[in-house]
Amino acid sequence: MDAEAIKRCLEDGGLRYTPQRYCVMAFLMEHAGHPTAAEIFEAVNRLDPRCSRATTYNNLRDLVQAGLVREVAVEGRAARFDAKGVRHHHFICDRCGNVEDMDWYDVPKPASASLGKRILREYELIVRGLCTQCASQPINRDVRGSVGA
Repeated sequence: MDAEAIKRCLEDGGLRYTPQRYCVMAFLMEHAGHPTAAEIFEAVNRLDPRCSRATTYNNLRDLVQAGLVREVAVEGRAARFDAKGVRHHHFICDRCGNVEDMDWYDVPKPASASLGKRILREYELIVRGLCTQCASQPINRDVRGSVGA
């Protein structure tokens, strides 16, 4: 995606263009994986040393709130971030914490009775289990006999 398209994307999301915000968004749009905030900061800071950790984290928060970036919560691990391009679901590995994109398919909307007075903004499916790499490795058992990673 070119610089003008990223600038338009920010403006369409109601965000002011800043060089630091541009760097964060550009990195996420070009990055195929799901980096953590720390990984994003390191990459952006290499390109623009004026971009502090606080600025990077604040820009991530703003991008998430504007709906341009999705924060993927991984239990017990750092959140990961994903630029919203093509709609997709996520698979999270229980063992290594890897986050993988899954093709989008429609999931039934929760029944309004189950929502109560909540207002639904969006919903997605997160599938958890063992990724291909971890599934091929033997499961370790500790002394007490419980399954460990």
